[in-house]
Amino acid sequence: MMRKTLNPKETSMNTLDLQRKQLLGYFSITTILLFLISFLLSSPKEIFEGMKLIFVSRDALITDYFELTSYGTAFFNSALLMLMGLLTVIRLNLHFTGLTVAALFINAGFALFGKNPVNILSILLGTYLYAKVNRVTFKRYVYTAMFGTCLGPIITELVHVLPFDNYINIIIAILLGILIGFILPPLAMHTVSMHNGYSLFNVGFAAGLIGFVFVSMFNSFGYTANTLMIWKKGQPLWLAVGLYAFFILTFLYGLYINKGKLKPLLRLLEHPGRAVADFILMDGVGTTLMNMGIVGAFSTTYILLIQGDLSGPVVGGILTIFGFAAFGIHLRNYWPILLGVFLTSFVTIYPVTSASMQLAAIFCAGLAPIAGQFGILAGIMAGFLHVGLVHATGSMYAGLNLYNNGFATGFVAIIMIPLLESYIKHFNDIKEKK
Repeated sequence: MMRKTLNPKETSMNTLDLQRKQLLGYFSITTILLFLISFLLSSPKEIFEGMKLIFVSRDALITDYFELTSYGTAFFNSALLMLMGLLTVIRLNLHFTGLTVAALFINAGFALFGKNPVNILSILLGTYLYAKVNRVTFKRYVYTAMFGTCLGPIITELVHVLPFDNYINIIIAILLGILIGFILPPLAMHTVSMHNGYSLFNVGFAAGLIGFVFVSMFNSFGYTANTLMIWKKGQPLWLAVGLYAFFILTFLYGLYINKGKLKPLLRLLEHPGRAVADFILMDGVGTTLMNMGIVGAFSTTYILLIQGDLSGPVVGGILTIFGFAAFGIHLRNYWPILLGVFLTSFVTIYPVTSASMQLAAIFCAGLAPIAGQFGILAGIMAGFLHVGLVHATGSMYAGLNLYNNGFATGFVAIIMIPLLESYIKHFNDIKEKK
């Protein structure tokens, strides 16, 4: 009997189908867990009242939903946004890639401080209309739309500051959200060429530019937005244990998929991480999940060791880079950037336990490709520079871009990459002459 052999295309499709099943199950269970946790922590009535408060509140940085409402409400909001993203992926029949993982977890993470189903919908609609106008499928821009919801606070801000009737304010805010979603895709495609993939948070950089323009226009009409500081302090034991348990289970599930093999994880650590670095496609689901578990546990441990806070923004940030551990971040290219941020606290006015420094320590991971490509010293320098810039950029858009650190990483990459490449070229020229 002749044995049927699959051609490479058939093998590739079988692999993608298997990856889809594995990750669909993983995200389905994660979403269910978030819903269960929310109802364990808060009553249905408390969640209902809390969600109403989230919908009508300003969402500018920093609005910690743990503090604004309750832990249960915040996790319920997180579960809702993950469910919305997951259903979108299923409806569009998308393959699960590293970008999918990053997009789902960044929305679930930022649903703890700033994103909610109300303030993101008009932006998603705007990007959908952009795809229709250009006669292409929404699949092409869906991830840009999901990442671009970081400008959701602009929507709720307009409802609060405009002087018209409340219904008119809402209509204007929705129209502006549609406009933001419409202009985001072409701008995001352009900004990636500015940093050449060395900032993993490309849409955050593009969104920062859009936010800066709109806030400047608001100011010119006399409407001034102000940043917020609503922050939950403390390190609840149950929350720390829950995070570690989730990361360990993720690692073990990856190890199970890999049939107990750890060696593929060592190969993943060799990637510089420069975008596009899709670990799902390059190294498989099992290896990627193990990497995610390690990155999540590492970032959580850092916050606990410096006596930081497991606030909504911090936990949301941890979940974000946990997701991006499927798309460029791993321990080897992250720790030099983090070390640079930590060392900065000894020579600047920013204490290591301040809210801004805790977030900088987590989100500086967006610059991981610099350390991966140019080495430890370059990574430390990038972390150092990131601290200075991230403390200055927030005022440019009054906290209305939730990805402030993402905006700053874009600037750091734009500044450092030409200098690093020029230095390397000069060094190689000297070496060749010798």
